[in-house]
Amino acid sequence: MRRREFITLLGSAAGAWPVVVRGQQPSAHARRVGVLMNIGEDDPQAQARMAAFLQGLQPLGWIVGRNIQIDARWVAADADLFHKYATELVALRPEIILASTSSAVAPLRQATRTIPIVFVLAIDPVAAGDVASVARPGGNATGFILYEYSISGKWLELLKQIAPGVTRVAVLRDPATAAGIGQFAAIQAVSPPFGVEVIPVDVRDEREIERTLRAFAREPNGGLIVTASAAQAVHRKLIVTLAAENRLPAVRPFRYMAATGGLISYGPDILDQFRRAAGYVDRILNGEKPADLPVQAPTKYELIINLKTAKTLGLEMPASVLARADEVIE
Repeated sequence: MRRREFITLLGSAAGAWPVVVRGQQPSAHARRVGVLMNIGEDDPQAQARMAAFLQGLQPLGWIVGRNIQIDARWVAADADLFHKYATELVALRPEIILASTSSAVAPLRQATRTIPIVFVLAIDPVAAGDVASVARPGGNATGFILYEYSISGKWLELLKQIAPGVTRVAVLRDPATAAGIGQFAAIQAVSPPFGVEVIPVDVRDEREIERTLRAFAREPNGGLIVTASAAQAVHRKLIVTLAAENRLPAVRPFRYMAATGGLISYGPDILDQFRRAAGYVDRILNGEKPADLPVQAPTKYELIINLKTAKTLGLEMPASVLARADEVIE
């Protein structure tokens, strides 16, 4: 989504959803939908995701405050809050719950095996036990996969293309999640042909991130890969600042990270997943079962390059990479 489109969307939709979240009463006949979001309510990215979800609902006839009620909970990467808010949402007895990331699905499925769950930004839901298979989920959950672990190898390939001298790569990951472990393992598996040493950096809190990255940057020829996790989303400004201060070329998974100062990003359009999830919510509210709705993969991957950041780092972006870019930020 481009900046002008985002502003229009946020102006039309973002003003609608907080009405229910902050306690005003919808129509007595409104259908109730819970949302468990992995980042904080005051995060602009959280607002964009909710706005995209509402944008997907509106053409299907669902209007917040008229015929649908949204009960949202915002975790801000606090692992304890996932369980607390999952229990709260289930107690409200919504007809369906939208779960953002695999970290939200697990506590929700512990709390209920009957309320339908539509997940977005999930990684490997079959291995996590959230669905029986991609084609036939079989339980009370279905939704949209963020990506397969193999994309992590593409990040290392991109990093070597834009910074060939890199021989040491710090990989920011959340070690408390299967996705964090899996993404690091995929990068490590493809690293030998690139001649790089891959070093895990945990993203549990700001102090740990800053201490570890500064220590890593004391040695030359370093680069950075930021994997997907709620923690990196919450701490993304700090990570961008540290990469710039320590002159670390970095690859990230999502567009909004490049748009806010990151060097380069490659990954799916995550706002599109929230819009598409609205279609599954509509189908379930109209009587279909999540067990029969196949889990879907991303339909588009985006390569975003921030040339301003490249200039700051003294990097000359290869023409071959520029030619593949979906968007160049200057």
